[in-house]
Amino acid sequence: MPASAKQLALDRHVARLVRCRRCPRMKSTPVSGGAVVSEVMLIGQAPGPREPTLKRPFAHTAGQTLFRWFEEFCGMNEATVRSKIYFAAVCRCFPGKSPGGTDRVPAPDEIFNCSSWMNEEVKILQPRLIIP
Repeated sequence: MPASAKQLALDRHVARLVRCRRCPRMKSTPVSGGAVVSEVMLIGQAPGPREPTLKRPFAHTAGQTLFRWFEEFCGMNEATVRSKIYFAAVCRCFPGKSPGGTDRVPAPDEIFNCSSWMNEEVKILQPRLIIP
């Protein structure tokens, strides 16, 4: 698929993704890093509590660590990484807190509900590298 066709397909995909409301137990709307056409896809578990407000994945604690690693080992700052890598997640919404106060692990049905988003992204992007 030519880059322009990938971009158009990804733009449409992300527009549908951010409107998703499949999981009633989730505590936020979907978080997306935007339609970045890339050969590299980075996959997290689910957004944390601040990512929906900040409107981007890896925007708080986990992101600070992740972007520090990219800076140290690749010489790439956060803006460069975000412009070159497609960010995805097993679940796209914040699942809420567990009874112990940590972020709740998404339930199997929530993972299943979100799986079509990632399947479509892999189909569109055909990434050469997937970082779980």
